[in-house]
Amino acid sequence: MTAGLFSLLFLVAVALALIVYWRTSVSGHRSRLDQLDVRVHVNGIRGKSTVTRLVAGVLREGGFVTVAKTTGSAARMIERRGEETPIFRRGAATINEQIDVVARHVDPDVEALVIECMAVRPLYQQYSQDYMVRSDITVITNVREDHQEEMGETLEQIADSLALTVPRNGILITAEDRPHLRDRLRERAEERGSRLIYADPRGVGDEDMRGFDYLQFKENVAIGLAIARLLGIRRQVALQGMWKSIPDIGVVRLRWYDVLGKRILWVPLFAANDRESVVLTFEILQAQFPPDAPVIGILNNRRDRGRRAELFAQMVPTDLSSYLDQVITFGAYEEQVSRTIVELGYPADRVHLLGETVQPTLDQILATIAGLVGGPEGVLIGMVNIHTDQAELLIEYFEHLQGAEHRSELDESRDPVRMPAGTRRIRRAGTHVATGRSQSRAAGNPGDEPGREDVTGGA
Repeated sequence: MTAGLFSLLFLVAVALALIVYWRTSVSGHRSRLDQLDVRVHVNGIRGKSTVTRLVAGVLREGGFVTVAKTTGSAARMIERRGEETPIFRRGAATINEQIDVVARHVDPDVEALVIECMAVRPLYQQYSQDYMVRSDITVITNVREDHQEEMGETLEQIADSLALTVPRNGILITAEDRPHLRDRLRERAEERGSRLIYADPRGVGDEDMRGFDYLQFKENVAIGLAIARLLGIRRQVALQGMWKSIPDIGVVRLRWYDVLGKRILWVPLFAANDRESVVLTFEILQAQFPPDAPVIGILNNRRDRGRRAELFAQMVPTDLSSYLDQVITFGAYEEQVSRTIVELGYPADRVHLLGETVQPTLDQILATIAGLVGGPEGVLIGMVNIHTDQAELLIEYFEHLQGAEHRSELDESRDPVRMPAGTRRIRRAGTHVATGRSQSRAAGNPGDEPGREDVTGGA
């Protein structure tokens, strides 16, 4: 056999092996998806991670054995009892991660999967839905201006891009409140044989929101309730599941801290980074700010988010000037950002650079913040992005001030109080059986393993 023929046969064998491997992998992936009773794909511009967590909470509390996966500020796998584990990546995130998630976490006992869409480019969004998730229910939280370079410059184009994740012959749920955009989503859904359900936030009362210990939006809760109605889960059960769910790492929790003798209300608003969401959040939060306390906004700009830095630089003088008394810049683009802010009319003496051009220590950052608060109290709001050296210094400082009260979201997820009701009942039953067995043995009566099954099965 000549060397050339041998090489050809070797290449053919490798190609055949790859084809067999690919077909086996695809078949296994589809089988795992097909065994699920519920598949939910969560897309949209704002609130995807939050809605993924809320919907998973609804399903767990409603009796479905559920796993969920978020991308968000920190990628997390949420197991069937609500316990979370970080997703570690060797390199950059890719949408192929969704296949790995299904392979590792969807076993024959799992009944429902809730997964946040990772894709941004339209082609990848369609591929993610049609081949990776194949959801029965897709959520499009809202349509906002973001990722225009990939998804289109207009809201209508962005809506069309998001609609590529609509299932075929399934359900689309959205809380988008603008009728013309909702109608556009409905048209795209009908083209795929699916129907649209509007999750109307007017159906969510103030009492429904009191179970959350962080800033939550009625639109997100309305989506969870819409899915509960669709699957026959009682409203109060759905609310309990949402209240128990762990918020995303970028969630807004208002806490007071002492900074060099000043009482500072810290508002981490990093996760809201489009104009509409930020302005709406400021409108909601303003009522919770102490009167006469100066409000300091931190523009935390990552070098790989230049367009977002430009957006917020324009927003400060045009949309936020009535809310922000002072502005501090962290991270990159400080000269460009400060120049834009001032050129559009915001006073130059109220803009303070503390990012890459200064490379400040934590002490310098704290001294600047305290110096901008003339009275005893002030409000400090972090915006734009979560990860820069300066922001991480400040966040770690505030976590240190919490001391023993600080718990990571991973620790919170393991709190038995947050487990689904069914899980807690089974655990209690197991404890009762173990106790009874020990007492029986102490009395000279051997334990009986089937008795444990009886009690557990009746839980």
